[in-house]
Amino acid sequence: MRSNYKRLKDYIEPCNEKNEGNNNKLLQGISNQKFFQKAKTNTIGIDLSKYRIVRTGQFAFNRATTRNGDKISIALRQEENCIVSPSYRIFKSKDENVLNSEYLMMWFRRPEFDRYARFKSHGSAHEFFDWDEMCEVELPIPSIAKQRAIVKEYSTVVNRIKLNEQLNQKLEETAQALYKHWFVDFEFPANLNDTLSGAEGYKSSGGKKVWNAELDKEIPDGWGAGEFSHFIEIINGYAFKADDFSEKGDFPILKIKNVQPPIVSIDSSSYYKYDLSEKLKRVVIRAGDVLVTMTGSGANQLNSAVGQVGKYYFKKPSLLNQRICKLNCKENCYSEFAYLFISRQETQSDLLAGSTGSANQANISPDQIRNLISIIPPLDILDKFQEISIIISSTKRVQQQEQLLKLKDLLLSKMTKVELEKEFIN
Repeated sequence: MRSNYKRLKDYIEPCNEKNEGNNNKLLQGISNQKFFQKAKTNTIGIDLSKYRIVRTGQFAFNRATTRNGDKISIALRQEENCIVSPSYRIFKSKDENVLNSEYLMMWFRRPEFDRYARFKSHGSAHEFFDWDEMCEVELPIPSIAKQRAIVKEYSTVVNRIKLNEQLNQKLEETAQALYKHWFVDFEFPANLNDTLSGAEGYKSSGGKKVWNAELDKEIPDGWGAGEFSHFIEIINGYAFKADDFSEKGDFPILKIKNVQPPIVSIDSSSYYKYDLSEKLKRVVIRAGDVLVTMTGSGANQLNSAVGQVGKYYFKKPSLLNQRICKLNCKENCYSEFAYLFISRQETQSDLLAGSTGSANQANISPDQIRNLISIIPPLDILDKFQEISIIISSTKRVQQQEQLLKLKDLLLSKMTKVELEKEFIN
């Protein structure tokens, strides 16, 4: 053991509180992104008294590491008490004034800890990282003042990331509301030269509408309807081989996990090891490109749902991995309209309804996207909508978000370099 590292077994203790009397009904699971989430288990007719209680301030982890994305599912409970599967292990810090739980959770978020947990997992068909292995984890434990300072610095960055996410989500909702106002409610400006707030809308001003059989409703006179392929072409991702990936390189390789609506992240991406070949130029992703996941869970779970849509905002180009597609717009003025159409909840529902496979592994095809039925407005309407929407889109704090994510990872990596006071060194 390194002189400034301590074994975790001296600082944590197990918790084994059963849900006697079925008093707690809040059943939770833990994602490999290290947060609690709604459990997938069907609890109808299940005796919940055998489940384990996780109280606020306690840790819980799933011992199974097989097929878990090379990560261990562990989280610190910061909300109300819940229950988890009897197979989970629960523990807590013996003394918060010696080992701060949030500091410990920071250690568990490090990719090095995930690699350690996978290496120490054992079993045949299924591998497990159990309580005994958790007790043997070694980490630096500085003074409580130092721990709290580290946690405070990390929390400041995380909170700024959350604020950026909230802002981006509000901007996305604003853009979607504008889409609905123009192309569903048909309240686009009756006079395209007057788009200020309060300008009279087409429908409100008595604009003429005609019946459209494809959409089964009335639409503005002069508008049409047809397949989404009117606006876009689809480029499928490339099937990279294991040997193509590297921890460094000029081109990040975007995977399904990188599509995090409403944006595409390059956080924790793998990189292409070699020089860019001619055959890969078709899967180069640049700022403004829209990506759709073709495989994932049928349920709406973080980083896993099929048909998720994200826009790429970064100046640095990336490469597109398999089971994701890129939408190439046939005209520049189609881009914002096409993006907002494909990312609408109604469109998502149509894609999911037509998916194949199971709830755990759903798939959609390029043809399903091409064959979606969309309204087709005149070009002058699309031009004006593009002009307004691009202002909303450009306000998103994506570049700043990327810098904050890198800073967060840097703070986690620096935990091994914490200067420890003499009384904490062997």
